[in-house]
Amino acid sequence: MLTDRQKRYHYLKTKYDYLLKNPLSLTMTRGLPDKDQLNLSTSLLTNITPEDYETEDHKDIRNYGELTGILEAKHFFSAMLGVTTDEVFVGGNSSLSLLHMVLTSLLYSKNGPSLKDKGPLTFLCPSPGYDRHFAMTEKLGITMIPVPMTDVGPDMDIVEELVATDASIKGIWCVPTYSNPTGVTYSDETVGRLAQLETLADDFIILWDNAYVAHHLTEDHTIAKNILASCKAAGYPNRPWMVCSTSKITFPGAGVAALASSEENIAFFSHEMFYQTIGFDKINQKRHVKFLIDQEHLAQHMANHAKLLKPKFDLITRKFRAYFSDRKMVDWTEPKGGYFVHLTTMTGCATDIVSHLSDIGVKVVKANSTYPYGINPLDNSIRLAPTSIPLEEVEQAIDAICLTIEFCCLRRQLEGAIDDTATPSSQLGKH
Repeated sequence: MLTDRQKRYHYLKTKYDYLLKNPLSLTMTRGLPDKDQLNLSTSLLTNITPEDYETEDHKDIRNYGELTGILEAKHFFSAMLGVTTDEVFVGGNSSLSLLHMVLTSLLYSKNGPSLKDKGPLTFLCPSPGYDRHFAMTEKLGITMIPVPMTDVGPDMDIVEELVATDASIKGIWCVPTYSNPTGVTYSDETVGRLAQLETLADDFIILWDNAYVAHHLTEDHTIAKNILASCKAAGYPNRPWMVCSTSKITFPGAGVAALASSEENIAFFSHEMFYQTIGFDKINQKRHVKFLIDQEHLAQHMANHAKLLKPKFDLITRKFRAYFSDRKMVDWTEPKGGYFVHLTTMTGCATDIVSHLSDIGVKVVKANSTYPYGINPLDNSIRLAPTSIPLEEVEQAIDAICLTIEFCCLRRQLEGAIDDTATPSSQLGKH
């Protein structure tokens, strides 16, 4: 005679088999704005007129020059990041590209600080974290050490112990506000401890990717403390390299990115860029400043984004709370900003779940890709990116995801492959 659990499994299998024969076509792999969000910035395409060709300090945006960015853009991004205009470098459309330029400059420059000339090179990688950061680090031949994420940022006890005992550790990756993928915002204490780190390496850096500093979903805006100001106060002004961009504010393929650091670091970086370009797209910088104007107008614009995004995240929360009320099979984040929801599954289930989702036409990023080298011994990390598809498709996808999680976990429980008494939160900490 079948047990209740076996009956439930056969019921789920029938539903899953139906989707196998009638697959969906839904993608939740990357954090892309949807078309309605892109339409919020349509006027960018036509807002430049001949009267705008000259900057406030009388430079022609159509011509060569202004390597570090036009003055108007420096004013805008210095306010956005909480730094001075002398501490800002305004680049092209990609903050990821700026980070790559920073690293390659620090690795290979003959005209300034060099990370490479001092032996082995290791970076700390708060995990779950941003897969593109980890891919870049691996490509550059830098060893990565994962550090667990907590509710207030990376586990600083572990960070402090590692940097104090290993001279090869030269940096740490951080997404401080609405972290990708957990949605965590670093606490003031975490920022302070990062700034004050006593490191064995005298050239330790903090790569501070503030991609979601303006991407709030609720009225409760949680923004990480200013890392450059904190590092200055701690006596390490050259430690942080901060970036942000308008990629998900306006057009991801045609935004503007900015880098901020100490005046000394910006001077070094500008010298390195002198050999690569005479200047980035000043027309795009000008049209963005004209469109976004200032931080007040930016906030209004981002509130319009939130109106489009919040229903998707609210739907996911409602669905998961209703389906997994006891949270025994999966735990999930309920972010106040950013672009992602992170799932912590039961140990050993994430890869199986993602594979089964793919078979029924629901594409999510590869399981455990939010860990360095894609290696997560617990095999329990899945990132969802719901932003690019319509609300009704989000609902279809989450229904299929809930079904697949229960189906895969229940099967493995029946096989005795996993401990069905331990919750995901007890296995990896509550994100």
